[in-house]
Amino acid sequence: MNPVEHQILQTRREFLATSANGLGMMGLGALLSQEGILRADTVASTDPLRPREPHFPAKAKNCIFIFLEGGPSQMDLFDPKPKLNELHGQPLPDSMTKNVRFAFIRKETARIMGSKRVFKKHGQSGMEFSDYLPHMAKHADDWLMIRSLHTDQFNHHPGQLVLHCGRAAFGLPTIGSWLNYGLGSMSKNLPGYVVLSAGRGTSGGASLWQSGFLRSSYAGVLFRNQGEPVLNLKNPPGVPMALQRKGLDALMELNQSRYDQFRDPEIASRIAAYELAFRMQAAAPELIDLKDESAKTLEMYGVDRADPPIKASRGGGPGQYKSFATNCLLARRLVERGVRFVSIMHASWDHHSNLDNELAYNAGMADQPVAALLTDLKQRGLLDDTMVVFGSEFGRTPLGENRGGNPNTTGRDHHPFAFTMLAAGGGLKGGLTYGETDEIGWGIVRDPVDLHDFHATMLHQFGFDHLKLTHRFSGRDFRLTDVSGRVIKEWIA
Repeated sequence: MNPVEHQILQTRREFLATSANGLGMMGLGALLSQEGILRADTVASTDPLRPREPHFPAKAKNCIFIFLEGGPSQMDLFDPKPKLNELHGQPLPDSMTKNVRFAFIRKETARIMGSKRVFKKHGQSGMEFSDYLPHMAKHADDWLMIRSLHTDQFNHHPGQLVLHCGRAAFGLPTIGSWLNYGLGSMSKNLPGYVVLSAGRGTSGGASLWQSGFLRSSYAGVLFRNQGEPVLNLKNPPGVPMALQRKGLDALMELNQSRYDQFRDPEIASRIAAYELAFRMQAAAPELIDLKDESAKTLEMYGVDRADPPIKASRGGGPGQYKSFATNCLLARRLVERGVRFVSIMHASWDHHSNLDNELAYNAGMADQPVAALLTDLKQRGLLDDTMVVFGSEFGRTPLGENRGGNPNTTGRDHHPFAFTMLAAGGGLKGGLTYGETDEIGWGIVRDPVDLHDFHATMLHQFGFDHLKLTHRFSGRDFRLTDVSGRVIKEWIA
């Protein structure tokens, strides 16, 4: 008989007895390793989330990616443009808008809209922040502020896919999935990739934490910050842990039998997922229980703040200040417990109207907790190897939103040609303002940064050559940076 056929047809008993096959011995090997009987480096494990070495020594181990869905207005938060106020109410030259597509602006009646924000320089670096972000401004010397990002997508979902997956296409892995694919997870009792959400929900939905063509083990797991952390994680009433364990063992036998026949790596991922879920039943509730956090820490994050009154639903409705602050604190607790990638998502910052009121509401929600997160990570010695990213899929126009021909413009449209993001920690250079836009914030005049450049530099900090972190699928090698991307050395400390 052909050796391959023999391998496929062998019985489960024979498979488990064959020392060359690590899957059948995975559970025993893990137990023996934990007890110190067998060295971990001798255990042949097919666990998809087992820790792995990067291409070269890494400066970053974890990432907290704070995604502000919708596109915050950069000229009202990070990139002051006094010229906007001088030109308020005037049209742009036709040459600037002739071949430009907008989401909602009507070109023929569009007018420049000024900003009421007051900007000041902060820290030794003199980094500029608006009066909406007084707490984050105190970390001016920790932040890398990138004012010259650009993208080729002007609508939300495609732009969000580019930011998270590298291309405006479905079925691709996100940044968190790529990092777990390349590095594995440092946590035994929690997923390697956790998603925390607030607000009304992103337009991109689960496509922003998918694993795409990679194993399902690399996808993000959506956690809640109150109640049951993961839906259906608890046992039903009357089902003891011992009975659940027997049920999982039976499922493992069935999955193992299927794996013996087909060697499908997704079956190995399924086995690992069931076992991880069993361990999470104890770890996840402990994670969201904040009783061991000091009153000082809770106050620093603003966990018990009340929402200010606002007549708008765009930010997600009542309770957002507490929810977002809790997510920032949970993000610190997650990276402490070895979770590789934590995504905090809040929707929405899509201010086509009522910009002054709604941006003030959202900025007030995020400012204190995000600053507290940096303070907390720093005082615990975690910021050096934890990268914190704060940004969105694009920015906002210097033109006022005039949807329907309304002359009373109170918001801004989508703007992919120039926008700002912040990053800190993970070996990045703090206190650096990189790139420059023109006097009204329309285009980039110095050091343009494509999102692929941003991704390439992120991966570099985690020890990867972005050209070599690939996965073969459908006959080609895919990577996060697609066919472009460069590491921006000026950002590296």
